[in-house]
Amino acid sequence: MAPLSAQAQQRFSTIEVIGNQRIEAATIRTYAGIERGESVSEGELNAAYQRILGSGLFETVDLTPQGSSLVITVREYPTINQISIEGNRRLKDENLLPIIQSQPRRVYSPTIAELDADSITAAYGQLGRYATTVDPRIIRRDDNRVDLIFEVSESRVIEIDRLSFVGNRAYSDRRLRRVLETKQAGLLRGLVKSDTFIADRIEFDKQVLRDFYLSRGYIDFETLSVNSELARGRDAFFVTFTVREGQPFEFGEITVTSDLEEVDPDEYFEAIRIRPGVTYSPTLVENTIARLERLALRNSLNFVRVEPRITRNDRELTLDVEFNLSRGPRIFVERIDIEGNSTTLDRVIRNQFRIVEGDPFNPREIRESASRIRALGFFKNSEVEAREGTSEDQVIVDVNVEEAPTGTLSFGASFSSDIGVAVAVGFSERNFLGRGQRLSFNVNTASDSAQANIGFVEPALLGRDLRFGLNLGYSTTDNENARYNTKTISFSPSLNFPVSENGRVTLRYGISSEELFGLDPAASSAILLAEAGTEVTSFVGYSYSYDTRRTGLNPNAGIIFQFGQNFAGLGGDAKYIQTTALLGAEADVLREEVTLRATLEGGALNMISGNSRITDRFFLSSRRMRGFDANGVGPRDLTATNQDALGGNFFAVARFEAEFPLGIPEEYGITGGVFFDVGSLWGLDNTAGTLGPVDDSANLRAVVGFSVFWDTVLGPLRFNFSNALKSETYDEERSFDLTVSTSF
Repeated sequence: MAPLSAQAQQRFSTIEVIGNQRIEAATIRTYAGIERGESVSEGELNAAYQRILGSGLFETVDLTPQGSSLVITVREYPTINQISIEGNRRLKDENLLPIIQSQPRRVYSPTIAELDADSITAAYGQLGRYATTVDPRIIRRDDNRVDLIFEVSESRVIEIDRLSFVGNRAYSDRRLRRVLETKQAGLLRGLVKSDTFIADRIEFDKQVLRDFYLSRGYIDFETLSVNSELARGRDAFFVTFTVREGQPFEFGEITVTSDLEEVDPDEYFEAIRIRPGVTYSPTLVENTIARLERLALRNSLNFVRVEPRITRNDRELTLDVEFNLSRGPRIFVERIDIEGNSTTLDRVIRNQFRIVEGDPFNPREIRESASRIRALGFFKNSEVEAREGTSEDQVIVDVNVEEAPTGTLSFGASFSSDIGVAVAVGFSERNFLGRGQRLSFNVNTASDSAQANIGFVEPALLGRDLRFGLNLGYSTTDNENARYNTKTISFSPSLNFPVSENGRVTLRYGISSEELFGLDPAASSAILLAEAGTEVTSFVGYSYSYDTRRTGLNPNAGIIFQFGQNFAGLGGDAKYIQTTALLGAEADVLREEVTLRATLEGGALNMISGNSRITDRFFLSSRRMRGFDANGVGPRDLTATNQDALGGNFFAVARFEAEFPLGIPEEYGITGGVFFDVGSLWGLDNTAGTLGPVDDSANLRAVVGFSVFWDTVLGPLRFNFSNALKSETYDEERSFDLTVSTSF
């Protein structure tokens, strides 16, 4: 801008605009804000210059006084001809172009171009490529046009080299790192994505860490800060969580109070599972509130709300909890509006609500419904909110969802010492035709067996928590050394429903055709030769399961109990009662560094008529009894050339195991363990026809061993090194066992 003459003030009778092509001269004069004949100072002229330049429309601006005329010379920013991104291999153009503001056929702005470069850089940061640089460049064309080019220099993924904690005394860094979704870079850092530094994931980890401590009674826990430091070479992050644990609290006195005449506090107190001395957990309080409110509904009491009143005792480190039942506001659900579900039917989402239009409104029930909708896994995002309806005593529940892919096509491979290498191909659809149903098809082949299975599940039959399942299976086996072959075709429908907070029951029917063939009359057992042929089995059965490993009072311990029976004889050839049971317990001890597991498992096959067949009897795999080959334990016909394993009508096994760290950095995913297994497989209905005796007695076997667990991205690997302390001479022992499975 040329300076004014020596005069302090000047008036311009004309204001001339030069150089403008797209912008009207009147618009530029408006930006200048100078009127003809108006007295203008040097400062006012400079302000006019800044206003025109600040419009963002001009590359250069010059204000030149020429006597009584003011000449405004401008050079407009060019128009963007086309936009291209170069050097981007990890993120494609279709991912980056939507996030930039610059557009073809619009005016080019260096400021906006720089912001676009920052947006592209941020997108690479979400992938952990924080050292990526983006430079906007322009190539001038004719007619005042430019090509805008973003030159990307991609960096490699910056991993978290060290993830540490400050202020933690109750739990080690090793234990806390297992809680977080973010991981340290380890041996397979090229394959692991969770060791990439992502700021949003750190925020999620802060909440996960708080939930971990709260569930263990540390009510004062807080994350004071998270320091993320980039190494000098910009090739690694060092992340440090600074925490304050506080003291762990337990439940103190538990009481129930109410001012409502129709509420009997003693009845509601009996429904509470929490007892004094149990580690305090907000989840247990929430579950208790939900249980008491459900009890109130069963007693035909609407609008009853349960408020926990907590009294803190710092000396005893206890929290007294008073559950107060009161009458809440009389508000009803006017309607439930669902949006965003282009594939999923409305009823699938409505099934997650325990209320319908016209029911009393319960905010807790709405929150639980939102959790159930998210747990479906059908949606990328889901939001459930309540707003005031057409009147003050009505609410409208809005459900907004965003669909996610629910179909999976998988190719897998597995290896175990029992079956060798196996290949699996599977297809599953978790939301079949948008009905919330599950459809699956799987084919598995191994060196001596093949299986195919079609499964269908309706998880909410009749709109209730009633699962209907249907399975159709086909399998063949070609046992080692061509001892015998089997072919099985099966069909089984089932119903599964809850009977308690942690217990479920399954009712089922099954029918199968089992063929035993391919035996060598000169080498096979006389028992198997007598069982050769095809047998049809028709049965009804039930199973009961009780599992507290995730929902029990103790976050560090849990049990699982399973019991089931099949009654064959409803038509078909076989008539028997088959019973199986399993009781398992798991606990984390020594500051949750060591995991102890104990499992008792058994089964009995009681024939109602006739003799059992090998296709019905039990066998002990290496998963049930370590230290032996598959079918390496139990009754065996030693007089036959093939020394066929015959299986048994009864089995019982006890497995004890401890898993612990080996001192190896946990990012490598390697831990150790010791185990002790003891058990037996015994019992045959008929051993007649053999040349010599068949030992089918309940001879105990005992095995001790050491395990190495390696949790890799290719799948969990387990190496078992075992030694049989007690076995029979005809048992087939195995001192080493390796199991690995993966899907890709």
